[in-house]
Amino acid sequence: MFQSIKEDINSVFARDPAARSTFEVITCYPGFHARLIHRITHWLWHDTQLRWLARFLSHLGRLLTGIEIHPGATIGRRFFIDHGMGVVIGETAEIGDDCTLYHGVTLGGTSWRDGKRHPTLGNGVVIGAGAKILGPIHIGDGAKIGSNAVVAKNIPAGATAVGIPARILDEATKMPGFNAYGISNNQNDPVAQAIHGLLGHSIVVDKRINLILEHLEKMGADFAEERIAADGFDPNHLDKGIE
Repeated sequence: MFQSIKEDINSVFARDPAARSTFEVITCYPGFHARLIHRITHWLWHDTQLRWLARFLSHLGRLLTGIEIHPGATIGRRFFIDHGMGVVIGETAEIGDDCTLYHGVTLGGTSWRDGKRHPTLGNGVVIGAGAKILGPIHIGDGAKIGSNAVVAKNIPAGATAVGIPARILDEATKMPGFNAYGISNNQNDPVAQAIHGLLGHSIVVDKRINLILEHLEKMGADFAEERIAADGFDPNHLDKGIE
């Protein structure tokens, strides 16, 4: 057990450049505290059947850290929760070795039935801030889930998924090494690209319309009302409304 705790401390140094000393990690990192408490509650839940006590200690841990981990959840070695506030890990969740979760992550269920209801994470999985992994699905080894993504289907090993619902990015978008939020700066999200394209097109159209109106006004036409409608606001109309 002490070897596992030492590995947890070392994993903080490996993944958080803000960590300066072992004493700081032990005293100031809620993710480390939550993992330590979970070791105790998990033992009480499975080995002693003192399940009320396990839940009560887990509840106290949530009050202390802002991280809710059900005592029944299974967590592998070198698990790291950065920041941690708002993290929720359900009863039947299974987490492999070397996984990383950021604040606001939910490993939740989609059913009230008994049995497997929560996700299974493979080894080396990174879940970005605010992501929701829902249902008894499997996230493959080395997969990365972008911040605020909502995942309700299996993600293959090594894939990077972003969006609502989550979509797997192309191979060309992946970056080597550890990425804190599971996405790259040059992500090739087709929906995001389409939205950016529409916004750019609307700006070009607006500029062309304004140019046409300027030329027509020089020729003597009056398009004041059209400009008011386009702008959506006219202080003179406020005065008329008050009168």
